[in-house]
Parts: sequence; C-alpha cells; structure tokens
Amino acid sequence: MRRIKSLNKSFLIVAASFYLLNTLSVSLAAAEPRHCLTRHLRAVVRNHRAKRIGKMPGNQVMTLNIVLPLRDQSGLDRFLKALYDPTSPSYRQFVTVPQFTDRFGPSQKDYEDVLKFAKKYKFSILGGSRDGMNLVVSGSVSTVEKAFHIKIESYQNTTQNRTFYAPDREPTADLPFSLWHISGLDNYSIPQPRLITKTAFAKAHGMNPDAVLTHATTGSGPSASFLGSDMRAAYYGGTALTGAGQNLGLLEYAGTDLDDLATYYKNIGQTNNVPVTLLSTDGTSTSCLQSAGCDDSEQTIDMTQALGMAPGLASLVLYIGTTDTAIISAMTTHNPLPTTIGCSWGWTPADPNTLDPYFKKMAAQGQTFFAASGDSSTWSSTNEAWPADDTNVVSVGGTDLITAGAAGPWQSETAWVNSGGGISPDSIPIPSWQQLPGVINSSNRGSTTLRNGPDVAANANFTFFVCANQTTCAANQLGGTSFAAPMWAGYLALVNQQAAANGAPPVGFINPTIYAQNGTAGYAADFHDVASGTSGSFSAAPGYDLVTGWGSPNGSGLINALTKTTSAPGFSLSAASPSEFLTLGKTSSVVVSIGVSAGFSSSVALSAVGAPAGVRVSFSPNLINAPGSGSSQMTLSVSRRVIADTYPITITAMGGGIAHTLTLNFTVRR
Repeated sequence: MRRIKSLNKSFLIVAASFYLLNTLSVSLAAAEPRHCLTRHLRAVVRNHRAKRIGKMPGNQVMTLNIVLPLRDQSGLDRFLKALYDPTSPSYRQFVTVPQFTDRFGPSQKDYEDVLKFAKKYKFSILGGSRDGMNLVVSGSVSTVEKAFHIKIESYQNTTQNRTFYAPDREPTADLPFSLWHISGLDNYSIPQPRLITKTAFAKAHGMNPDAVLTHATTGSGPSASFLGSDMRAAYYGGTALTGAGQNLGLLEYAGTDLDDLATYYKNIGQTNNVPVTLLSTDGTSTSCLQSAGCDDSEQTIDMTQALGMAPGLASLVLYIGTTDTAIISAMTTHNPLPTTIGCSWGWTPADPNTLDPYFKKMAAQGQTFFAASGDSSTWSSTNEAWPADDTNVVSVGGTDLITAGAAGPWQSETAWVNSGGGISPDSIPIPSWQQLPGVINSSNRGSTTLRNGPDVAANANFTFFVCANQTTCAANQLGGTSFAAPMWAGYLALVNQQAAANGAPPVGFINPTIYAQNGTAGYAADFHDVASGTSGSFSAAPGYDLVTGWGSPNGSGLINALTKTTSAPGFSLSAASPSEFLTLGKTSSVVVSIGVSAGFSSSVALSAVGAPAGVRVSFSPNLINAPGSGSSQMTLSVSRRVIADTYPITITAMGGGIAHTLTLNFTVRR
C-alpha cells in the first residue's frame, strides 16, 4: 500500500514537472526574441572614464530614430562596385528610391514589426518610412528604458565641463530581427559647425588678429571680401551653367532665419531666385533666432556659398534635425531628391559605421555627399574628422585663394593653415580608389591601410562676407571648410546640369572617378593642383596631398571630365508588329528586342509611356543588368474603357547613360 502511494506521489511529481516544463516551453516559444544591439555604448561610459552623476528623470522626453538594417549588404556592395566601374554595363545606371527599397531596403513585414513594437511601448510616432529605413519616435526616459532594457544615466564630461546622458549598456529590442541603430540615446557629442572666427584663430596661434594673413584684396564684397558669386567666377568662370533643374540639399543641426539670407543679397546688390525650403526631419524647429540663443551663421554661410556657385537651382532644401540618421534618411527619400549635398558640421559618433547604409544608398541613387574636413588642422583622436573621413563621402579641405580681381578668375592658391586632413582617426580602412598607383607616396606621407583625407578643396580663409543673427554683416572675419563644402555642392549642380544636357544621369559619388582620372595627363585641366602651404603635420604637394586633396575645381575642365558618357555602339531597339489588332477586354503582346555590338552590354531599364487610360503595359523580363543582346515580351492589357481607336506608345531603353526610344502605333478593334 505504501509502495502504491509512493508510486502515485512520484507520478504526480513527474507529471507536475512535465506540465511546468511544457508550460515554460510554450511561454518561451510565444515570447518575442530579444536581439542585443552593438555600437551604442560610449567608450567613456564603458571604460568608466566618465563620472556617473545619477539617473535621468523618468518623465523627460527623448526623440529617437530607429534605423532598420539593409536587407542585402553584400549585394549592395557588388552593385556599387559595378555602378562606378566605367567598363561595366551598369556604369551610372542608378536606381530610384522605390527600386533601392525593393532590392536592398527592409521588407514590408520588418517595417510593420517595428511599427508594432513602437506602438506596443506607446511611443509617439513622429516620422520615418520604409523607404527611409527608419522610424522617428518620441517617448519618456522611462518608456525608452523599458523598451530597450537599459538605464539612461547622467555623466560628467570632464573635457568639456558639461554633463551628458547615455545608456548604461547596449540596448536590446524585442523584435524578430536585429535593428541597425537607435540614434538619440545619448548627447555625448554636440555637433559643431566647421567654421572659425579670425579672433579665435589668432588666439589659438598666439597672434594678433590684425596679423592674420587673409588675402582679402580682390573680392567684390565690402572691404574686398569674397561673395558666393566670386567663388563661382574663380572656380567655374562661365555663364552657361547655373544649376538649372538641379536640387541641392544642406545638412543642418539648427534652423535659420531667412531674413539673414535676404539681408545678404540686399547688401551685395544681388537677387536670389532659388526657392529655399526649411524641412524638419524629426520635429526640430526650423527657426533660429539670436534672441532665443540660436546662431545661424553656419546655415546662412551654407546657403550663400551654394547659391553663389549655382544661382539657377530648381530648389535648395535645408534638412534640419537633431539626429544624424533622421536628417540623412530624409535626404535619401525626399521628393525632389537632392543629387548634391553639403555638410558643414562635424560630430563624434558612437560608431563611425552608423551612416554607411545611407551613404551607400546615396551612391546607389546618384547622390553626392560633400563633408567639410574641419578647421583644426591635422585629424587626431581629439580632433574628430567624422563624417569627413567616411569612405562614402567626398571630404573637402581648405585653401587660401587669390583671384585676378573683383569677380575675376582664379589666379593662385595655397593650402589654408587650418585645413583639416590626415589619416582617419576612426580607423576607417583605405578605400580601393585611394589604393590606385601613385595616389599615396612619400611626398604626401599618406597611409596605405587607412582612409586619407581630404579628397578635394576650396577657399576657406578669412576672406568672406557673411550676414547672420539678425544683427550685423561682417567682412573677412569668418573662415573654415564650412565655406568650401557647400561651394563644392553647388559646383556639382553645374556638373549634373551638364550631364542632363548630354542625356545622361547625374554623376553620383565622384571619388572613384576623380582618383582614376587624376592619375592621367588630364589632371591639370581638371583641377588646380595646390602644391604649397602647410597645415599641421602635413604639407601640400604636387598631385594628391593630405591638406588639399587633389585641389580645387578648374572651371569647365572638371565638368567635362566628370560628364563624359559611355558610348553605346550598335545599340538598337526594335519591336515586331503585333500580329493582330488590340481587342477590347483582351491581352496582346509584342516582343521588344535589344541589340548591341560586341563588348557592350545592354544593362537597360525598359519603360513605356503614351498609353491611354485603360491600357496596362508590362515587360517580362525588363532586362535590367541583362548582358548582351536580349528581348522582352511587352504585354498590353486593354480594358473596355478605352475610347481611342489608335494611339502611339513610346518605349524607352536606357543604356550606357544614353536613352534609346522606339514609338509604335496600335489600333484598337471593337
């Protein structure tokens, strides 16, 4: 009897254990997986170099930008390699925003999962999109801590004598996949404009401000200062190109007062005809008033230099925000898409790879990002270069320019003594285009393993006329590579205008092109080679150097070099006539053939326009990246709503940067 009771007791224990294990297994299976992120914990926090002060108030509101990962990063890298190879059939065959999303962006399900996640934790959704690979949200510190399983602590920044907040550990998220990044979890690094006053420069160098050499003798502005239009005269020198039809973007960490821009144009006797838009990317105010403690010097400088170089732009948009990924995400999706972008700010990221998905997306979409290289001479761990040392941006250094007269042509140029440059302090590997023979040598003392910068340069000395802060205008008091970066963005608008006139797409990321071209005899016609002057540890030298890069743009020479198109010999587009008339409510098809000569691949994208409402046109296959000759079946579905008896339809194929068209006429049978 006792044995039976003992067996029954054992059975109950086993059964109960089985039940608990089974319940636990079901519970774990039903729970969301938790993915730990990386690259968010600041080194000063991880290594206990910052003194912890205490916990952040739980009701303080934070704005975050949740970034989703690329879907096929290795595929994107292969695509970009072919996209910028002049011998490839895919050369400069850029994708549209939706095409990028379909091929490399997050899936619809993944994006919806992030939306559900944000709603689950009751975040307020401020913006973002699947195309932008992001979701902008706001919530209290308590909400952020609960959602990402972290504590937001307050720390003392001993080097800047201020406090900052940051997470105490790497965040984790209850999602079925790992997020790429969460921007806004700390405010350790405050973005700074890449400009400097002559007074601050003199103090740093132990000089009297009046002793600072500026060469402010040939500008057409007050006190012989340079205007944006003077830079256009020096670096372009023509009149035909104005940036017409092009859209330019500027990255800004604060808004502006457009009255300052109006004051600038009024004082120099010129008129701005370009529409300027202030776009908040994450809820940041687009207003910047000195009365509210906001300085809009940088923002005004950026506009006057970009507009001075390209006075006929279709649009100029200032993308304003407090989180880098939100700003740049908007730049990759906004309509109209900015094909040339200037950034005159620098900051220290938690991880220098954070923006790479967006910079690569820009390259895939034919966008060019120019970043000022800085105004504190040689790059170092305490003199942050980022984002100017990122592999996927064009880094812009500074020069000291002399022109032949007011609004006159380029005369001479030396390195600016404070031009940022050197070897990547963020340990970014050397890109392939800097490994070309002759680029890095004993004269420039560049690295053969790490990214070197800058790539190009333009005037940055204290020679400019500036109006800002609703107070006064100043001549020859401000300098910095923040003048040079928007200058280059404006210059590229001229390049893209010329490309469009040639029937070609924009030129996109220019570094692979200019590094390859500048190793040829055409270098002198494309660039002003700045070969004298020193900044910090490096000196300017013939060819490429780590103070001025390849130098400044040499008029139309560089424009012509960048807009050379790949010819398409023997490229033909044809279609067999339909075997019967199109019938209402029926489907018909036509075979469209592409023929190319040996050694050239079609790599075309087929499209059709001109069909009336009720006629659907599709191609299968569309022949994108199809090597050699090929054909596609064009299917036409005719609804009963079609009224026209005959109509033309134009088929377009893009190959080698050249558009090929074929028009067919169809008759509808009733």
